[in-house]
Amino acid sequence: MSRPPQPTELTVALVGNPNTGKSTLFSDLVGVRQRVGNYPGVTVEKTTGQMEHEGRHYEFVDLPGLYSLAPRSRDEMVAVDLLLGRHAGSGHVDAVICIVDASNLERNLYLVSQVLELGLPTVIALNMLDVAKEHGISLDIERLDRRLGVPVVATQANRRIGIAELKAALARVSVEPVRPHPTPFPEAFQQEVDRLERLLASRPENADRNRPLPRWLVERLLLDVDGYLQEALFPDESDGLSGELQAARARLAEAGCEVPGVETAARYGWAKETLSGVLTEPSQYKPTVSDRIDRLLTHRVWGTLIFAVLMVVMFQSVFVWARPLMGWIDLAMSTIDAWVNGVMAEGALRSLLADGVVGGVGAVLVFLPQILILFLFIAIMEDCGYMARAAYLMDKMMVRVGLSGKSFIPMLSSFACAVPGIMAARVIADERDRLTTILVAPLMTCSARLPIYALLIAVFIPNRSYLGGLISLQGITLAALYLLGIVTAVVVALALRKTALRGKTPPFLMELPTYKWPSARTVFHRVWQRGWLFIRCAGTMILAVSILVWAAMYYPHRADVVEAPFRAEKQQLEAKLAALGPEAAGREEVAAKLAQLNHEILGAYQRQSFLGRLGRLIEPAVKPLGWDWKIGCAVIASFPAREVVVATLGVIYNLGEDVDLETEEETTQLHARLRNATRNGTDERVFNVPVALSIMVFFALCAQCAATLAVIKRETNSWRWPAFTFTYMTTLAYLGALITYQVGMWIGG
Repeated sequence: MSRPPQPTELTVALVGNPNTGKSTLFSDLVGVRQRVGNYPGVTVEKTTGQMEHEGRHYEFVDLPGLYSLAPRSRDEMVAVDLLLGRHAGSGHVDAVICIVDASNLERNLYLVSQVLELGLPTVIALNMLDVAKEHGISLDIERLDRRLGVPVVATQANRRIGIAELKAALARVSVEPVRPHPTPFPEAFQQEVDRLERLLASRPENADRNRPLPRWLVERLLLDVDGYLQEALFPDESDGLSGELQAARARLAEAGCEVPGVETAARYGWAKETLSGVLTEPSQYKPTVSDRIDRLLTHRVWGTLIFAVLMVVMFQSVFVWARPLMGWIDLAMSTIDAWVNGVMAEGALRSLLADGVVGGVGAVLVFLPQILILFLFIAIMEDCGYMARAAYLMDKMMVRVGLSGKSFIPMLSSFACAVPGIMAARVIADERDRLTTILVAPLMTCSARLPIYALLIAVFIPNRSYLGGLISLQGITLAALYLLGIVTAVVVALALRKTALRGKTPPFLMELPTYKWPSARTVFHRVWQRGWLFIRCAGTMILAVSILVWAAMYYPHRADVVEAPFRAEKQQLEAKLAALGPEAAGREEVAAKLAQLNHEILGAYQRQSFLGRLGRLIEPAVKPLGWDWKIGCAVIASFPAREVVVATLGVIYNLGEDVDLETEEETTQLHARLRNATRNGTDERVFNVPVALSIMVFFALCAQCAATLAVIKRETNSWRWPAFTFTYMTTLAYLGALITYQVGMWIGG
């Protein structure tokens, strides 16, 4: 019997196979009152929502899509713990809604039989009846209701059919006693469970447990031949328990109840018996619309071409559609920055708000359009059923690097921005695959690297053309940088799968769901949740890092020391400008000289800041790369976002901090200053082709992006993996830059 539920507050778990419409049904029940987070201590996503009905408050928990409650992975273990009230930080589950696919009922009843054994108030949501009808399947729902002993409610979640009846059934079962569900296992298996139950209860090390293990969980221990559940429940007692479990399994094998096959036979046997007289199927299934579509979309040639076109459209949309939105955000941040500078007196507080806070928030929000557009495409492809086909098509290519087809879209998405690409890895069920994809996604050449490439290629790579102008040396250089990221990602993925994330590449088993029109409501909620998660979780980290970098660039800010050499000239230019009328000849020239002087003062402040001093400190380490301390400063300052390096170079080389390379004058000035920059007052030039290539290779491989590291922390729920990512990518970047510079100088010499 289950614990009596609270009369006014109930926690309800939604359980179901993948692609049964569970998320759509969840949205139907809770509407906009939903939130997403991670369960404490694990990376498994937790989606919860609230509903008020007949004076009761319901808290719904949308569990990950499961085929079975046999815990073979972390998300399945979380589901088991939550259903049994054993998960830290989560309350007791009072009732369960189990969503099943009416068109594939026998397979779905496998999970239903496991849920019924939990002894919790349960409602079965018989979803996708329209798909069953299309297949020619008919069901006697009333008879199924009587056979299962729990309410069975017909629903069509994508059209909100049956939602009111589902709420009424949930309210009813939450106050009624739970009928015991007969076990489908044979007598020999039950005898071994009885013996194991007594054994566990009698062990002295278990005497201090709050309560004995439920019988259902004892069954799972006996069936769990991989030891995942045993290790999770008894991490300190595994050795002694393993022998007892092996002996029990040996006795079952002698009795003809081989473990774990006995569960499959027992549960599918129960499902077949339950559906006898309930389910009527056609003698031969006629091809459905989904079948006809799949002949094209899963074809080796045509399906791949269509997928490639869709990926190009998605990829270009993330760039093109996001550009105006990103421009508006940038304009809004610039307006706020100008307002702060206009209403506040010059000083540390104004600089903190304008450069640290507003600049940090802008660095976060500018990625938001790309994230929203990417997840709009992903949500539509998931909800309509195409995502499974895409993974199927790409699996043969991805398996060669130890990944599966599901890794392709997250990695492709990372060419726009690694942040949404890493977040898109949530579609990968296997934990090792998902983690490997997350760790190599930052190696894909994102759009933030393009300003650096555009600057250095334009200045230092000769504009030579080949094949009648079809190919240029500058274009080849850019393509080579993209290729470098791809090849490195492949090598790193192979290395990870053979070392830290060693394990067999899981067989690619995926159900191809029936195609359906995506639910606008479900798509909206998924996109909204991902955007809000990025702002709330990653944004706070980026803002904090931005403020730290601002402080390093601003302090100690000794005006008396920095401005003394410029004071006389500045006063002279200001007086001269004041004496000239608005239309006076020569006014623009004087104003330009004053602006240039202010840029030099700003550069002087940065050179004497903590960041400038750190740049000088690390100069011996970066000297083998061909860099001086100024380049080192720019690299350190670009940690919040790679593209900041352009603005930082503008400050260091006395062009001011608003360098955007959008005006021909600014572009020409910065190009000239980079070409003519010398080392420490000598005649030796800082920049040449090997140095430029060294910088570009470094940024092609480095982890200079606080947003990426913050999202890796968010997705892995640990600082271990972002630290690992930063370390291995920085090491690769340093070695790549070192080899590039040294080989380039050797060839040039």
